[in-house]
Amino acid sequence: QVQLVESGGGLVQAGGSLSLSCAASGRAFRRYAKGWFRQAPGREREFVAAISWSGGSTWYADSVKGRFTISRDNAKNTVDLRMNNLKPEDTAVYYCAANSFSEIQIGAPNYWGQGAQVTVSS
Repeated sequence: QVQLVESGGGLVQAGGSLSLSCAASGRAFRRYAKGWFRQAPGREREFVAAISWSGGSTWYADSVKGRFTISRDNAKNTVDLRMNNLKPEDTAVYYCAANSFSEIQIGAPNYWGQGAQVTVSS
């Protein structure tokens, strides 16, 4: 069964750092564009970061640019999100995502993880 499973996250004070990791099952996932989205209470899910299958191209939301870094290890079939200088407005459930129809841009993902909570206290 195809799965994306997130780990990491938790509670941190403003200015701190956290990392999220997403492990994918299935060899085909290595060729998929992958990314991270988040959803805060009462708000719609929003794009955070994405990475092409080769790792050669990355994209970030303006709100996290310069603070978050997305990376992937195709040998391990994982995609990570390193979050530095966290702000209270980064508090959300973070979702790993993949697009089986694209090797480059995340577009409209068709695979989603279950979500990981990130809470940033002020």
